[in-house]
Amino acid sequence: MRKIYFLPILLLISVFADAQIKRPVKPSPPDTLRTAVIGQPVVVNHDTLFKFYAGQGLIDARERAHVVSSRISQIISTLDFNADSLTLKNDTALSVISYKSQLIMAITNADAKFSELGRPALAANYLALLKTKTGNAFESGSVKQTITNILEALAVVTILLLLIWVVNKGFRWIKLKILLGWESRLEKLKAKGAPIGYANRLLPLLTSAIRVARLIIIALLIYLALPVAFLIFPFTKPVATQLLGYVLTPLKDILMAIAHYIPNLLTIIVIYVVTRSIVRLIKFIAGEIENGAVTIKNFYPEWAKPTYNIIRVLLYAFMFVVIFPYLPGSDSKVFQGVTVFLGVLFSLGSSSAIANMVAGIVLTYMRPFKIGDRVKVGEITGDVVEKNMLVTRIRTIKNEDITVPNATILSGASINYTSSSKNLGLILNTSITIGYDAPWQVVHNLLIQAALATEGITDTPSPFVLQTNLNDFNVTYQINAYTAQSHRMALIYSQLHQNIQDKFNEAGVEIMSPHYTALRDGNAIQIPDDYKPKGYQKPGFKVE
Repeated sequence: MRKIYFLPILLLISVFADAQIKRPVKPSPPDTLRTAVIGQPVVVNHDTLFKFYAGQGLIDARERAHVVSSRISQIISTLDFNADSLTLKNDTALSVISYKSQLIMAITNADAKFSELGRPALAANYLALLKTKTGNAFESGSVKQTITNILEALAVVTILLLLIWVVNKGFRWIKLKILLGWESRLEKLKAKGAPIGYANRLLPLLTSAIRVARLIIIALLIYLALPVAFLIFPFTKPVATQLLGYVLTPLKDILMAIAHYIPNLLTIIVIYVVTRSIVRLIKFIAGEIENGAVTIKNFYPEWAKPTYNIIRVLLYAFMFVVIFPYLPGSDSKVFQGVTVFLGVLFSLGSSSAIANMVAGIVLTYMRPFKIGDRVKVGEITGDVVEKNMLVTRIRTIKNEDITVPNATILSGASINYTSSSKNLGLILNTSITIGYDAPWQVVHNLLIQAALATEGITDTPSPFVLQTNLNDFNVTYQINAYTAQSHRMALIYSQLHQNIQDKFNEAGVEIMSPHYTALRDGNAIQIPDDYKPKGYQKPGFKVE
């Protein structure tokens, strides 16, 4: 009876114990196992097929991967290898992959623990990889494929040689056409009497440029043909990839840099367009002021163009300052160092130029002269033919173009003969010496008559005479006459001197220049014979 009572209790304990024994242990995830264990690769022809994470029997994973790699290499090296002969056989504990009854490897449940696939599925996956990889390896290493690769490489070389021949023929044709055109052009120049020395010196430079272009194209063709040839053979594919990388990588970097720079480029274009529009507007206003269509109080028309040039320079300088941060490489230390270096060189080398530029600006707004005025700067007398920020060019009456730095003009005195000649009249003056025996009223009258007889001398205001000096033996008379023709000063002076000689000779009055003493020593009066009275005789010494 006691055994019957304890029987249900023993059954419960037995069931509980069996449940504890048969309770499944939760397996570790495959990713966790793969992370904890280093896989050993199975490598064939430098290509990793798969990895073993578990050993087998008495060998570890590394030795197992080495053995399987050796078996596969030996099998695919046979001449009659066929990837379709690889087979898979699954049983309750193992999955075996073999080739014509030759064992390659066995997959166990331990291998499946490191994969998300079951053992049969994992073995099928390994078989598919083996067929694909070994099939490709066999094809690339077969005699037929080798011969095909060699023929393809020869075809690439043939096409390359053909392209080089076409390039040489094309450039030879271009060079011939240029030479023929050049000869005809030289004939036309000779017919027109133009110098041809410069054209003859330019021709070798042009032919050299054509030769360099031909060599560059041939080198480019050879460089592009090398990767194509190397891609044909499996063992040279890395070289082909590297050669292509030398070209494609920089091109890719350049294209990516251009793509990333497009927003900055658009900003620069907008800034330039706005600045250019403002400059054009100011140019239009300056042109209207210069032509007299627009007048501004106390702003002279001749100031319009220089002011426009100054504002244009300032606007473009401001534009460059705004654009500078958007320039490629502007934030690099090298770029900043180069700009500072160039700025220092410009500052040290352009001190005199800056001085002349500042002097040119000052002269512009001082208005000492304008283009076309007859001026005298130092010892230079002539007409102003050009004014700019740095120099002023003066053309003398001998057609000599003299360049004078603006700083030199600003630091010295300059005379403008034209500025008041139209309104007040330019006073031309010249001096002569007459003896004391001639009445001054007569001398005044003769000088005024000579001035009025000169072309270019105005009647109103009338000429006048100044007695500037009483010398030992004669008196200095200065004739002053008005003219509005400042550019004819030299001719007017010459004609005035001629008229003075004629008027005084006609009146029988000697011009005592150079000095003559009043005591006659037997010399004749200093008047041409045509103006001497009839019966004139040289005076002798008269002693009383």
